[in-house]
Amino acid sequence: MTPILDREAFIRAQTRLLPVPHAPEITLHLADEATELWQKTEEELGEIGLPPPFWAFAWAGGQALARYLLDHPDLVAGKTVLDFASGSGLVAIAAAKGGAARAEGCDIDVFAGAAMRLNAEANGVTILPRVENLIGRDEGWDVVVAGDVSYERDMARDVTDWLEALNKRGAEVLIGDPGRTYLARERLEAIAEYRVPVTRALEDCEIKRAQVWRFRNGR
Repeated sequence: MTPILDREAFIRAQTRLLPVPHAPEITLHLADEATELWQKTEEELGEIGLPPPFWAFAWAGGQALARYLLDHPDLVAGKTVLDFASGSGLVAIAAAKGGAARAEGCDIDVFAGAAMRLNAEANGVTILPRVENLIGRDEGWDVVVAGDVSYERDMARDVTDWLEALNKRGAEVLIGDPGRTYLARERLEAIAEYRVPVTRALEDCEIKRAQVWRFRNGR
């Protein structure tokens, strides 16, 4: 296995700079049918030392959150924002466009960190990529957003408990989700809904209903 040493060059070579379908004000380095990365299986990705490239796609929950922040910039203007499980950095970029004092994107994948830097540059904004697991930590963020984090049971439970604790201490917490299996609906309320264009190969449909959620005891 030959490790990928220049992650940014790899991302540029394996993606195309495309507008986000439901937030076309933002462009991202994305994989599509025209790119070689799209065709690779998980086994082939493993052979080149690449974790599943979640950063190369605009997922439905993230698109919903980005649209919501772009339409409601007052939620983030002048504030510190954390985009948890950021992937491409889409929602952090939306926050930066909305005037956030500091927008951070957190992901455990080093390729996501590289993608965030490239995508922020492509959109003329500054975000802070953080390649680490922040679950359980509280650095005083004013706003915390998380898209598409409810697809695996244990992770969904841990993330939801952490986000609810941040909400209780006063952070504005928003979750973007298209109704994935482990979304804690009993603890949340939907505040916006969108019909989001997605990729059939990923979501088994071309339009996904995605909601922006907040905790029921939210402000």
